[in-house]
Amino acid sequence: MKKLLLLLPLLSSLLLAEAKVYFGTGYTYNSETVSYLGKEKSFNSNGARIKVGYGDIKAYAIELSLDYIDNKKAVLSQNDAEKICFNVELLKAFDWDIYVYPFLKAGFGGGYFKTNADVVNKSLTYGTWNLGAGVFIPYGEHIDVEIAYEYKSLSYQKTDPALNTSPSSDLNIAYIGVNFRF
Repeated sequence: MKKLLLLLPLLSSLLLAEAKVYFGTGYTYNSETVSYLGKEKSFNSNGARIKVGYGDIKAYAIELSLDYIDNKKAVLSQNDAEKICFNVELLKAFDWDIYVYPFLKAGFGGGYFKTNADVVNKSLTYGTWNLGAGVFIPYGEHIDVEIAYEYKSLSYQKTDPALNTSPSSDLNIAYIGVNFRF
């Protein structure tokens, strides 16, 4: 009974909230610093994101996103290619009556990186911890523009099982996109 009484305010807020499903897409500019075997390498690349979310532009939301990073640089080997990452993030927006809605978000993700550094599989998987901040700029009731900065800490699988270390990187992302809310 106590659990039910504690859940009632949460359930009533969900019923009265103005939560909506939204879809978004956008462009990412990525600046990454990879650390591996005591060496660091920095490079920039372009990317794209598609996402789906559920929540209120003025309060909370949960987002699922798919990132594509055009990673045609020599990161770990000469023939490195794209990265694909799936993310789950919780978002808290603030309604300060200033026309835009600032937000903070945090989450995690997992991805796939095509590289010849792993001789057997020709790819590496990786996990991420994500933090971000930005603003939603409404353009009507159903469309908003999103501008954000995101930081991701990536941890790759080992390129060789005999080694004790695996590659890691810090990824800084500038994002601009549009969301369609229903």
